[in-house]
Amino acid sequence: MAKKNSKKTPSNNIAQNRKARHDYFLEDKFEAGLVLEGWEVKSLRDGRLSLNEAYIVLHRGEAWLHGAHITPLLSASTHVHPENVRRRKLLLHKLELNRLVGAVDRKGYTIVPVSMYWVKGRAKLQIALAKGKQQHDKRSTEKDRDWKREKARIFSKGT
Repeated sequence: MAKKNSKKTPSNNIAQNRKARHDYFLEDKFEAGLVLEGWEVKSLRDGRLSLNEAYIVLHRGEAWLHGAHITPLLSASTHVHPENVRRRKLLLHKLELNRLVGAVDRKGYTIVPVSMYWVKGRAKLQIALAKGKQQHDKRSTEKDRDWKREKARIFSKGT
């Protein structure tokens, strides 16, 4: 019987947008593909992505990712002039796009990127319909998180 490869498998997660979880109430989540160039895929494999300033814009029935920063590798080809921050088209089903357009136009939601990860060798972006948090909402969320952490400490010491 052959031994299985004992190498640790890398995480499928490329980047997370923790700021989105802090600033918004995330409701419905969608998975979208991206139209990327070759150098961008290589940089993503190396983990050179920042979603902190990224946002989604709906324009003419299409979804676009703005503000995502992909740092090019130093070994990129000389004939390619990479743009770190450019708009990238998101690939979604028509029904999903219609649902997003309706929520943004009629209900006042915004669309934020939550995380990027690999699925079968393809980069996928998780996006969410979100409502903005007020300052007191952020404080109460932080207070709840601190209480959960303190409660876990108390219970772990007690046993």
